[in-house]
Amino acid sequence: MNHFYRTTILALQFSAFTIPALAKVVLPGCFTDNMVLQQKAQVNLWGKADAGKTVKITTSWNKKTYSTTAGADGSWKVKVATPQYGGPHNITFNDGEAITLENVLIGEVWICSGQSNMEMTPTGMYGDILNLREEVAAADYPQIRMLKVENTMSMQPLTELKTRGEWRVCSPETVSQFSAVAYFFARDLYKQYHIPIGLINTTWGGTVAEAWTSGQSLKKMPAFAPSVQAMEQGLTQEKLNEQYNKDLRSWINKLSGKDSLYTNGTLPWISTDFNDADWKTMALPGYWEAVKGLNTFDGVVAYRKKINIPAAWAGKDLVLNLGPVDDADVTWFNGTEVGHTELFLIKRSYTIPGKLVKAGENTIAIRVVDNGGFGGLGDGPLTIAPANENVEPISLKGGWSYRVINTLNQLPPMPYKPDGPNRPTLLYNAMVNPLINYTIKGAIWYQGESNADRAYQYRTLFPLLITDWREKWKQGNFPFYYVQLANFMPKDKQPAESTWAELREAQSKTLSLPNTGMAVTIDIGDGGNIHPANKQDVGHRLALIARAKTYDEKVEYSGPVYQSFKIKGNTVEIAFSNADGLNVKGGKLTGFTVADADKKFYWADAKIEGNKVIVSSNQVSQPVAVRYGWANNPDCNLYNEAALPASPFRTDDWQGVTFGKE
Repeated sequence: MNHFYRTTILALQFSAFTIPALAKVVLPGCFTDNMVLQQKAQVNLWGKADAGKTVKITTSWNKKTYSTTAGADGSWKVKVATPQYGGPHNITFNDGEAITLENVLIGEVWICSGQSNMEMTPTGMYGDILNLREEVAAADYPQIRMLKVENTMSMQPLTELKTRGEWRVCSPETVSQFSAVAYFFARDLYKQYHIPIGLINTTWGGTVAEAWTSGQSLKKMPAFAPSVQAMEQGLTQEKLNEQYNKDLRSWINKLSGKDSLYTNGTLPWISTDFNDADWKTMALPGYWEAVKGLNTFDGVVAYRKKINIPAAWAGKDLVLNLGPVDDADVTWFNGTEVGHTELFLIKRSYTIPGKLVKAGENTIAIRVVDNGGFGGLGDGPLTIAPANENVEPISLKGGWSYRVINTLNQLPPMPYKPDGPNRPTLLYNAMVNPLINYTIKGAIWYQGESNADRAYQYRTLFPLLITDWREKWKQGNFPFYYVQLANFMPKDKQPAESTWAELREAQSKTLSLPNTGMAVTIDIGDGGNIHPANKQDVGHRLALIARAKTYDEKVEYSGPVYQSFKIKGNTVEIAFSNADGLNVKGGKLTGFTVADADKKFYWADAKIEGNKVIVSSNQVSQPVAVRYGWANNPDCNLYNEAALPASPFRTDDWQGVTFGKE
């Protein structure tokens, strides 16, 4: 591709489609140099040109030219036949001016999606993978390519795709920009088959499954239908912001009304002439947990400080820097509000209008709301100075008068700011819908942490998402393989209920959908880190599923799976599938609990007999139910001869802690 066209295409990665002012084909962000197309398929190619223009597409692998005409809106689309894997190839798009994509490979294309554990790169904000240096140095796989979709959201389905640059060729220099799980998945497949692998990485950390599902499908679930219908009826982000600002102002006013000093519609303590002699003193910046009596306090605290303003500053706009505040604040100067912020630990910088500024004594008043954890003003600039003047600021560090106003349970709920990605269908609209024309082999998915508190709902939501994507791609029941949540959080001393266990159960139940597979990771998590470093085994276990179920290789891809149980006196016999060579790692078999009819679980003794496990407890004489790995961070050590772990399970169907939560 010549320099002019290469520059043009690069610029388009963030602008996606725009109807060109010049007669030149415009390609979506997913079509660039180094891309991978699905082998042995009729793949879709599409883009925009001037309305009515004839667009010719020439593919170097068969030297064929395909012709189509741009519609009234400039859109065009064709199907082209791809051969068996190979390359590199070129594709030329010509409507009178030619654009050529170079170094195109034919191979297997996989969508990689979910939240942070799929988004996590080998090194970065989520930490480092195991053996980082060695893995990066060895990542010389030019036939593995990745395209990263830009994190963006929309209230309406989009056709234009925003990407974070072009397709990247895997190398020690680029692998740190790859999804680690997806890379190890692709590496295992490439080592086995030597087929080029294309990975389309559409991920966003901390996101919920409903955000990745189309509105058309979400309307089938009553919990999400109103949100989707509102969007369909014209709800916009601007309207949401307007309503939020109204609700926020109402909340701020309600906080004032909860103050015992609130009189005749005003807060007397924000004014200059208020007498705060009976208030205590606290050093700022600093969190109030360091003050005796406030070490566990969550709620509202008021601060006041009198300062002397030089005569030369009188009547001038001033800038008040408060540093980071945890969590929300409203700030007044001489009795007039000058700013408020509802984001915790964001540095505050408020402009004070000159009309409020007088020479001599002035008063700053701050009300801080803390919803949990630390509360107050963190380390950072705590100063005041004239705006746009290079003068020495006045330091506000030191003693401030303070007063406790309310405890957290006395406060009205703070309105939710509707501007994040965790809303129904927003990520589907912007990060999935623009991809549904791209011909793929299948999808891998790692998500669920953000839905764990609604695990019963996930039983419906997750299968709905999978079915939804398959319907939208129009490629039948393409492979959809996913990761079951790893072990995380402190270990329980006694058997307990668990939201994460219930989410894992919902993931297991989703295996009832055709052409799905689940990589169990209950043994490779990290109790102290929601982003475990061992991404190698995650990718490997996903690849095993693909090798067995997609590529028909005779390889074990699953650990032991619970099938049935029989009660025999005071013992319970558990039968498994995928149980050849059932074994224990680390001596004694752990992770089992047992209960009688009172539903109280006790740690159980367990032993292997053939492909079965016999469970008992001297505290339970008449067992009725057994659970395995039923905890946020269980001790699990049951494997089969393929060294794959058993998935957590329970024999009962007693109502869980997330039942009914929406």
